[in-house]
Amino acid sequence: MGSSAGEVIGVSDGEGDCAEWVFPAAPDAVRTARSLVRRTLDEWRLDSVGDIAALLVSELVTNALRHATGPIGVRLVRGPAPTAGAPGVAGAAGATGAAGAAGAPGADGVLLVEVSDPLPDPPRERVARPDDEDGRGLQLVASAARRWGTRPGEAGKTVWFELALPR
Repeated sequence: MGSSAGEVIGVSDGEGDCAEWVFPAAPDAVRTARSLVRRTLDEWRLDSVGDIAALLVSELVTNALRHATGPIGVRLVRGPAPTAGAPGVAGAAGATGAAGAAGAPGADGVLLVEVSDPLPDPPRERVARPDDEDGRGLQLVASAARRWGTRPGEAGKTVWFELALPR
C-alpha cells in the first residue's frame, strides 16, 4: 500500500488522556499532524494551547522529515502538573533537555507532546542568522515550552515538550 496525501499509518486516537499517530515520512505529515493535534485539543477543550502545540509539532515533524527516514510518531498526553522536584513522564532517566518558559503560575496540568523518529541522533539547537531560512525550530520550542528535551528510544529518539494547561 503506497502513501497517500494525509495518510496516517497508525492511530490510537483520543479517548481518555492520550492520543497518538504514526505518519509516513512524507511532506503531508506536517499538515496532517498539525490538523490532528488541533482537532484533538479542541475535543479535549484545550483549545487555549492548540495554536502553540500545533506550531511546535509542525517544527518537530519538519525536523524529523528533514533528517530521518521512516515513520514519525506524534503523541499527546494530558495530565496533572508534576510536583516540585519529581520527574515528569518526560523527565525519565536518560532524557536530555532544558527548562523552557518558567512554569506558568496558575496551571493545574500539563500537556506532554512527543515526536519520535528512527534517527538516533538528538537534534542540535543552533542560532540562526537573520537571513537563514531555517534553524529556529528548537529555539521556538525552548522559548514556548514549559520544559523540553530528548530521550533515546529502542529505534531512534523522541523529542518532547510540555505546555502548562490553564485552570
